[in-house]
Amino acid sequence: MDRINQVEPWIGEEEKKAVAEYLDGGGWLTEFEKTREFERLIADFVGSKYASVVSNGTVSLSIALMALGINGDDEVIVPDYTQIASANSVILAGAKPVLVDIDISNHCLDLDLVKKAITPRTKAIMFVSLNGRCTDMNKLVDLASKHGLHLIEDAAESLGCRYKGKHLGTFGVIGSFSFSPSKIITTGQGGALVTDDENLYKEISSIKDFGRYQSGVDSYRIMGFNFKYTDLQAVVGIAQMKKLEWRVRRKKEMFALYRHELKDVRQVEFIDTDLEEISPWFIDVLVPEPSVLKKHLGEQGIGSRPFFPPIHSQPPYGLNDEYPNTDYVSAHGLWLPSSSFLSDEDIKRVCGEIKVFYQKQY
Repeated sequence: MDRINQVEPWIGEEEKKAVAEYLDGGGWLTEFEKTREFERLIADFVGSKYASVVSNGTVSLSIALMALGINGDDEVIVPDYTQIASANSVILAGAKPVLVDIDISNHCLDLDLVKKAITPRTKAIMFVSLNGRCTDMNKLVDLASKHGLHLIEDAAESLGCRYKGKHLGTFGVIGSFSFSPSKIITTGQGGALVTDDENLYKEISSIKDFGRYQSGVDSYRIMGFNFKYTDLQAVVGIAQMKKLEWRVRRKKEMFALYRHELKDVRQVEFIDTDLEEISPWFIDVLVPEPSVLKKHLGEQGIGSRPFFPPIHSQPPYGLNDEYPNTDYVSAHGLWLPSSSFLSDEDIKRVCGEIKVFYQKQY
């Protein structure tokens, strides 16, 4: 049987044709008209006034902090359970990440613990909507507003996901998305910032273009960097955006099928997921010993991947504080095959092997 990887990018003939046409048309590759078109598609899809695409999702979060003037001794609250890029982006911007444990029900920031973590140096909350799930976003917005804090949304895994009809990434002053190979759409690398604030949009545009007053003019108003995108990537992104609505629906169908097929396997726990609004990036489950299940699946030609490790446990951070929910989730989580192109038969094969494993083990 063919191997089923945990995730693969999905690039089709439409992207190949679009790239060929662009190159044949004499495109200069660098950020220009195709990038602006891609940005408009993103802004329209999520419901923001402005979008700016940059070199990757980590950089997008750092730019958001820079645009808000956060640096030095400023603190930014970040969940302990997330891809380490969330916390690293704060350090890249020159500020200090303050790690907070998660709510076990949704794997996102525990808002009660966020309140306790706020100090006079806290300037922002970076909320990560893990796998498209979120907290009570209205409560989060009120919390940030009450304490005079900027709300930045790391919605890297949440393109196509909403809370009460409003797209995630649009509740805060700035939202961030990612287009890395594993995401629901990809341009190889890339990130996007969305906002309704025109002044912030202008600041973002300047920061990513060396700090220039005007694109292409070598005169600089602020400290900036080369975090720009390319039209070549944008051409791929435009073609991918045309497939996004279908992929959002398919991800929901896949999660529902996995949940149905494994409903009688008591060792497999699914995280509560409202498929009316959430399109899960990955199929995520909690199991007793994920490494053992991962080994079994691998022997059957099926890829899987353990959850993110707790940030506090990693050598660059090395913190000894207690984060019990993050520790539990990280120790028990496994991502199952999640590529958008998987067939129902592929999913049933994966679930069948999981059933076989637990019948033998227990």
